Amino acid sequence: MQITTTTLSFTVDDVAASQKFLTAHLGYVEQAAADGFASLTRPDAAADIVLLARGTEVLPPEQRDRRASGTILAFTLTGIEAEERRLREEGVAITMPLREEPWGERLFQVTDPNGLVIQFVEWATEQS
Repeated sequence: MQITTTTLSFTVDDVAASQKFLTAHLGYVEQAAADGFASLTRPDAAADIVLLARGTEVLPPEQRDRRASGTILAFTLTGIEAEERRLREEGVAITMPLREEPWGERLFQVTDPNGLVIQFVEWATEQS
């Protein structure tokens, strides 16, 4: 098996709201879209994202009414302070402020209009 890309699929109530949030604030671009569906990508190593409207019949019946819940979409990056500042300046609510965990993980979170939690992570470097 050779994996060529990773795609995360989220079932949401309002596809357009999540699509707008991800394209306006996180640099995603639309690959394809239709009523109740959007496929988004970025030119870097981030995972592609598919958004499906809750209740859509393309999903198996047991999955149709589920929401993106209990899932954290996490991106590892560099320059986390600048990224948090940029998002704040764009009016994005920071739902978990920047903090550093004892094991060296620096992180903050935002939440999209459908409740999808997006976490940004940077590993702290050792001070010399």
